[in-house]
Amino acid sequence: MRLKLRIWRQAGPAADGRMVTYEVEGASPDMSFLELLDVLNETLAGRGEEPVAFDHDCREGICGMCSLVINGTPHGPQKATTACQLHLRSFKDGDTIDVEPWRARAFPIVKDLVVDRSALDRIISAGGYITAPTGSAPDAHALPVPKADADAAFEAATCIGCGACVAACPNGSAMLFTAAKVTHLGRLPQGQPERDTRVLEMVKAHDDAGFGGCSNTGECTAVCPKGIGLDTIAALNRDYRRARLTRARAG
Repeated sequence: MRLKLRIWRQAGPAADGRMVTYEVEGASPDMSFLELLDVLNETLAGRGEEPVAFDHDCREGICGMCSLVINGTPHGPQKATTACQLHLRSFKDGDTIDVEPWRARAFPIVKDLVVDRSALDRIISAGGYITAPTGSAPDAHALPVPKADADAAFEAATCIGCGACVAACPNGSAMLFTAAKVTHLGRLPQGQPERDTRVLEMVKAHDDAGFGGCSNTGECTAVCPKGIGLDTIAALNRDYRRARLTRARAG
């Protein structure tokens, strides 16, 4: 395959960026998109040019590092697929492909396709934990969990924190990410002691980080590689209203 890549190049946070065109020949349809960038970087390095900076780690759709906007869609055209799992068979020979970084106020560009997503870490730090007693392990049946709650918690826990929801949202909101983390723990017995504090503090951290508000456009769920739905945001809203009411009654 022969592909033309138009890639965002930016030397640093304060530098001006621009789209630069590269041509890659001899690409296999079985390559992943990140392997295509590897081939391009080998070519650039061989010519003494600066390789394209991009994030990657596990390349198995688990870590959430492969933050690329491909032809205007976070993670590319294949639904429920991360960029590292996107294969070139999804494109046609001779295609021109635009590759850009996540674009959101809370995700400043570090270099080229790399953005700073530490704002998501700050949301987790604000309340993404539980109080667990130390000592010997409890019996497996000591904390029975209804199947519906276990299923809902598991579905929310599949969030890999990639930030695609932020990149797709017209408001730059991370509410789908925040809701997934709140819902994951809020549906389990172990998450009940901090349930009210968790939702209040994590939403505050979300807003303090500069993310926009959620207006339920649904763009976030359309690009989420794990298919997390808007019902998680509804669950967060219910918990948030309850927590605010409880705190107000307590004075």
